[in-house]
Parts: sequence; C-alpha cells; structure tokens
Amino acid sequence: MSEREGTKSIRAGIIGYGPAFNMGKRHMEYISQTEGLEAAAVCDLDPKRTEAAKQDFPGIQTYNDIGEMLREADIDLAVIVTPHNTHAELAIQCVRAGRHVVVEKPMCITASEATSMIEAAKEAGVMLSVFQNRRWDGDYLTIKELVQRGLIGDLFHVELFSGSYRHPGYWWRSDKKVSGGAFYDWGAHLIDWLLNLVPGRVVSVTGFVHKLVWHDVTNEDQVQAVLRFESGAVGDVQLSHIARAPKPRWRILGTKGAIVDRGGGSLTMYTELNGLTMEAEVKHKDGNWLAYYANIAGHLLRGEPLAVTPESARRVIAIMEAAEKSAKTGRTEPVPYE
Repeated sequence: MSEREGTKSIRAGIIGYGPAFNMGKRHMEYISQTEGLEAAAVCDLDPKRTEAAKQDFPGIQTYNDIGEMLREADIDLAVIVTPHNTHAELAIQCVRAGRHVVVEKPMCITASEATSMIEAAKEAGVMLSVFQNRRWDGDYLTIKELVQRGLIGDLFHVELFSGSYRHPGYWWRSDKKVSGGAFYDWGAHLIDWLLNLVPGRVVSVTGFVHKLVWHDVTNEDQVQAVLRFESGAVGDVQLSHIARAPKPRWRILGTKGAIVDRGGGSLTMYTELNGLTMEAEVKHKDGNWLAYYANIAGHLLRGEPLAVTPESARRVIAIMEAAEKSAKTGRTEPVPYE
C-alpha cells in the first residue's frame, strides 16, 4: 500500500515525453500493464509533447514545469526519461519532494552524482531504482541459467560487444557533454550484464578510446573496458561505431565449456558430458521487460526485495568512469565503491 491512506496502487508520473524512441510513452505503457501501478501524469518542457501524451493517454494530468508537477500532481513515483546529464539533478529534486524514483539508464554521468542520488533517497526515505530492463532480455536470461546450472563451469573470461560501422547520428546521444560518451548507451547494459554474471569485486579497469573517423560529433568512435575481478576472471566490453568486421555479442569461457551468442534467437554452448564433448544450439528464452515494473510494484506495495538497487547501478557508472580515466592516464585504475 502506498503512502496515501487507503490506496492500493502506486500512481506514476513520467518526466520526459520526447519523440526519440518514444521511451516516455513506452514507460507509460509498461506501467499501465503492471498490476499495482497506475500511469497518472506526464511532464515535458515542450507543450507539444504533453499534448501528444494527452492524446495517447486520455485523462492523465500533464505539466510543463517539473516543480509544478511535484507540487500539484497526485503521484507517488516519478520516472525520469530525459538526457543523461539531467538524471542526477532531477532525481534528487524528486526524492526531496517525497517521491519514489525510477531513472532511465544510465543512472547518471559520474559515480559522485550516483552517490548524491543514493544519499538523497535514503535521507528522504524513498525508493531509488534504475531501469536496467535488459536484465530481462531473452539472451541474458538464457546465459544466466546455463551458467547457474554449472554447464560451463566457473567463468574466467567474458567478452561483450555491440557495434558496427556507421555514423552515430546528430543528436544529444552523440554529444559527450550531454550523453556522457559512447559507453553510456549500450555500455550501461553490457556492463550491468557482466557484473550480474561474474560474482565478486572488480579489482581494476583498463580503458581504451579511439577517436578516428566521426569528428563531426563529440562522442568517442570506439571504447573498451577490460575488467579484472577479484577471482581472476576477466571481462572485456567493447562498443564501436567503426567496426567493419562483425563480432559475437557474447563469448564466454568457463572451466567446463563456453558460450558464443551471435544473436538470431539462439546461442551455441560448448560443454562436456560424461567424457563426451558436446556442441548444442540453445534457443533464447522469451524476454520480459514488464518484470522490471512488476518488481517495482512488489517492492513498494509488498516489501519485496528491489531487483535493481541504486548501488548496483552505481557500480556500472563507476566502471565506465574508471575506463575513461584509464584511457586518459594510460594506467589501469581502481574502481570506487568496490
């Protein structure tokens, strides 16, 4: 039950209803489909976007000023769907107004911003979470189950890749000051996957950056982070807009086998059974992004454990930040908060 006496649902307001990917609309749809949650309000600086929200969701409250929404809207939860460099300030503003907060990934730009967000939420006694929805992607769910069942043994080397050879486009996601850089889009998902697949503390990060081709935008062309875990396991995460040759999304080596995933709805597992070497095609599980919001409802209404804690999201930010620092210094760097 939410803070409002007698209510049986959590009323949510979306901050940011921009047309790019229609993510504000998609969050409203996810919330509307989740038992215990209600899509109640939208705030956007552009009146055209709030008018679009009214057309999409008749009867909702709309605002063009965040302060006004926080003062007047009957909401328990604020969902922030805005450019990356605004996440920290908006989240802190919302938690100080007594609202629970979900922030689109990445959580923010720097680990110090993440810490400020976490501390503000704790002081206000409200929930803070990050929309790491791809923890519920079919390929990741499949890989996680195979690893947990011990079919490839203990992991010691994991490679993750996303990219191709194409211009990143002329918009805020290509502006390093606004986006945080090339790591802060898909990299936030890939690193989150890695940290939830390989147990233990990250001892150090070595980063590499290339800026060679797309000089008309400020994001890097290619970025890479090599993580060393306390167990000795190594994670290698690479994102590129200048990769002519393809590479598997996943290449995972374990003490008893391996997994290679090139997409297409299935993966290849290499393992050994009763002395026989085996190669098997494993179909991806179905993805279920609604599970994220089901957990938010369960946490706020029934006290269930929060699946995506702000501390886990801060680890992702700290690693991306350490990778950039390493690329600049030429040295392997430690990771804060590990």
